[in-house]
Amino acid sequence: MYKIDILKAIPLAILFCALIPAANAQKKSQQKKQEVDYVNPIIGTPFAGFEKDLQGGGTFPTVGDPHAMTNFVVQTSQNKMSRMPYIYEDSTVMGFMGSHQPTVWMGDYGYFSVMPEIGELKTLPENRALPFSHKDEIAKPYYYSVLLKAGNKKQIRGEITAASRCGFFRFTFPKSDQAHIVIQGINLNPALADQANDVESRIKKLKGFVKVDKENKEITGYNPDRQSAQLGPDLPNFKGYFIIQFSKAFDSFGTWSGSETFPLTTEQYGTRMGAYISFKTEDKEQVLVRMATSFISLEQARKNLKEEISDWYFDKLAIRTRNIWQENLSRIEVADVPDAQKTIFYTAMFHTMLFPREFSEYGKYYSAFDDRVHNGISYTDYSLWDTYRALHPLLIFTQPELVNGMVNSLLQMYKEGGWLPMWPNPAETNIMIGTHADAVIADAYIKGFRGYDVNLAYEAIRHDAMVPPDCDTKHLWADRDPWTASEARAGMSYEHAVGYVPVDKTSESVSRTIEYSYDDYCVSVVAKDLGKTDDYNLLTQWSKNYKNLFIPETGFFGPRKFDGTFNVPDTVGFTEGDKWTYAFGAMHDPAGMIALMGGNEKFAAKLDSNFTQGHYHHDNEPGHHYIYLFDYCGQPWKTQELVRTHTRFNYRDEPLGINGNDDCGQMSAWYIFGVMGFYPVAPGSGIYAIGAPQFPRLTLHYKVGNQDRQLNIVARNLSAENKYIQKVSLDGKPIEHPFISHADLINGKDLVFEMGPKPNYNWK
Repeated sequence: MYKIDILKAIPLAILFCALIPAANAQKKSQQKKQEVDYVNPIIGTPFAGFEKDLQGGGTFPTVGDPHAMTNFVVQTSQNKMSRMPYIYEDSTVMGFMGSHQPTVWMGDYGYFSVMPEIGELKTLPENRALPFSHKDEIAKPYYYSVLLKAGNKKQIRGEITAASRCGFFRFTFPKSDQAHIVIQGINLNPALADQANDVESRIKKLKGFVKVDKENKEITGYNPDRQSAQLGPDLPNFKGYFIIQFSKAFDSFGTWSGSETFPLTTEQYGTRMGAYISFKTEDKEQVLVRMATSFISLEQARKNLKEEISDWYFDKLAIRTRNIWQENLSRIEVADVPDAQKTIFYTAMFHTMLFPREFSEYGKYYSAFDDRVHNGISYTDYSLWDTYRALHPLLIFTQPELVNGMVNSLLQMYKEGGWLPMWPNPAETNIMIGTHADAVIADAYIKGFRGYDVNLAYEAIRHDAMVPPDCDTKHLWADRDPWTASEARAGMSYEHAVGYVPVDKTSESVSRTIEYSYDDYCVSVVAKDLGKTDDYNLLTQWSKNYKNLFIPETGFFGPRKFDGTFNVPDTVGFTEGDKWTYAFGAMHDPAGMIALMGGNEKFAAKLDSNFTQGHYHHDNEPGHHYIYLFDYCGQPWKTQELVRTHTRFNYRDEPLGINGNDDCGQMSAWYIFGVMGFYPVAPGSGIYAIGAPQFPRLTLHYKVGNQDRQLNIVARNLSAENKYIQKVSLDGKPIEHPFISHADLINGKDLVFEMGPKPNYNWK
């Protein structure tokens, strides 16, 4: 039975201060802002980028647990691949959504939405949208609120809080004889079709379902739609199930499909359809809506609801979720910086704790790799081409308890689908290039994580390195080609024959050759540790294949044909960039690149040109390690200068606050490493290149196994002028060169930087 929310009369801001965890129970500390209070989920939400033709951060003000299975978010846009459900520039709200869209260039799946309204019933999203103003928004990781203009000077307030698989909405209505809540179960809108969104084929194959149960004040249903379906295999059993329960009895109800409504109808199938309920409201009457999601069944959704939202206390759930975020965000404490910098920092941390998303439901999970339900823990939406670089290495510090589960999840995909994934959404999509699950697994392995079947892990990454994809020589494997088979390392058949991926046989050939070389290095690291000597020797040889595309006359890596010639325009063969984007891409072998380019001085000069001539694009990932390459050629002070520049220019305390798509946390993870003062140039190596700390003090709290550890990072004399490292020590022992091992860091306590106004040219 519906319980009156005894907390609803207390403003949330006051409530949260009053219920700070017991560890901070003293009255003075109750008034102190905590880490979670600095997070601004609106940062990164504009569609526009920093410059013309650049995209924005691709983030959204999601509410729920870290790595939540379902993102509960206000919907301002009919989302699709290339458009998020919330866009800052939009001025209307069309729904409150349970979404699974991880980023702007991937698709939503199993989504649904609800929308409050008064007056005439309007069901389609383009018709039911209501105006709002950003000044009437509150956005936190655990709570969202917005005031909607409902016409005739009346307003509806919508609020969201959530856990991982279940959400809780609270709608405050004005007095009305015609109040409604519209439920949209699926939105296969032909108007959304474009080159990236094959809507028509999904309309032919799919139908969603809703069912109204007036007696129990409940609507159930499922949505089989995957917006990225054309990029992956058919999944006949895939459904996103939902249960929606209301605190208020409804006077009337019905279903709708397209522009038609069907009063008193209890069930509806269709491709653009849903249900609605109608009732009368008093002024400021609150209607609560609980909802559960599942990819297993309606029965499992009901179990998820019982586990996560067992009562009708909205504010209780908001406090619970706030405390979870506070615990996670306080794993890095920053001190002695202005609030604006804390906002940038903790918003970045928030973004690094959203993906990969949970995909298991209390011991069970649906697999989009064999279309079946299994026992175990699962994650999905790994943006591996992006996130292997900094996000996954950061999670080893900030979310170590999840690392083994994430590796296990990758191995489950290998067992169930035959390959480690490239970009599961939730099925394999073949998006981007390379098999960078190899890097994630190797990095976890080399840093001591063993909570998975090591033999299976090696089998999986070795399979990536040794076995070409099916029909490899019959496809060009262009970006976003419709599904044929798992792409893996497309062009490997040619690479193993001639030592590179030929431009006339496989698309994006230069980038592939360089990235496959790095992946081979990652597999070789594990092979060496496991005593697989023959594999190690072969993989080490292949890890140098990138050199076969170097053109001494130009000083760049370039496209090469199968017959060995280079007579191809140097504008082809690259992924999301050009010859400059991949000029320093062999991150695993800086010494090899330096030798190719003629030694330290020439290499440094080319790096200088990359930055001074405008070739460096921080808004995209392939060059994220380039700033740190000055460490390898004897000029680390340039790394220190560039870290200062790019941590400030590319990250801002405003909505347009991320220079480029955040890509499931990679951009934000780069920032956090930049601020801390070290960076994983080659994940899998166990070595960090030292940059320059940007805050006077940071404290990392993390676990190594079951042991609690703390690392204090101190930058003495840091100031606007004092951006250069004079010397560095770990627990009093000098660090003689601009590199530090993971083993040393996790066993250390105090990493101390002495900063000054001029470079120390002797520290290199």
